[in-house]
Amino acid sequence: MKTPSLVPRFLLAALALTVVCWWATGTAFAQPAPNAGGGAPGAGWRGFDPSQIQNFLLQSYRDRLEIKDDAEWDVIRERIQKVIEARRDAAFSGMGMLAGMFRRGGRGEGAEGQAGPGANRGLAGLLPTPSAEEEALQKAVDSKVSSAELKAALAKYQEARRRQQSQLEKAQADLRAVLSVRQEAIASLSGLL
Repeated sequence: MKTPSLVPRFLLAALALTVVCWWATGTAFAQPAPNAGGGAPGAGWRGFDPSQIQNFLLQSYRDRLEIKDDAEWDVIRERIQKVIEARRDAAFSGMGMLAGMFRRGGRGEGAEGQAGPGANRGLAGLLPTPSAEEEALQKAVDSKVSSAELKAALAKYQEARRRQQSQLEKAQADLRAVLSVRQEAIASLSGLL
């Protein structure tokens, strides 16, 4: 199985961030200003609730797949959510360290590097936290360990990436199993399959 190249993953990440920023800007103008307490319960970065984005995306998929029956939608929605989560994990794998770059340099950090009031804002708040394998590989690179140790850390990281890709393929197969041929075609064009 071939690992996807970095360019399509980076373009996918850029597209996802663009959609999030576009959607967040639109909802920010449509919503009343948050109170001094920090916004609505469950609100994330800049006062918007990430579950709103998920609900918007799911409703969009329901409309595109032309699903009218609620029972049918319940089955398909659950499988779409699994595909979305697996795709996010596979696509953003390796990008968790990018968030660390935005958090470095004293911005948003308190004493001894602890997260302060400004931590996790902006782009860094939207990027995933690195996996244990990714952190171990980064530590090995930073520490300039021996080639054997680096090779072992790299092998663990690559195996974790293969597991993520396998989970995505399984989630897509599970979704495909409950779709009609027309819905499968639409889901393929929509990027789910």
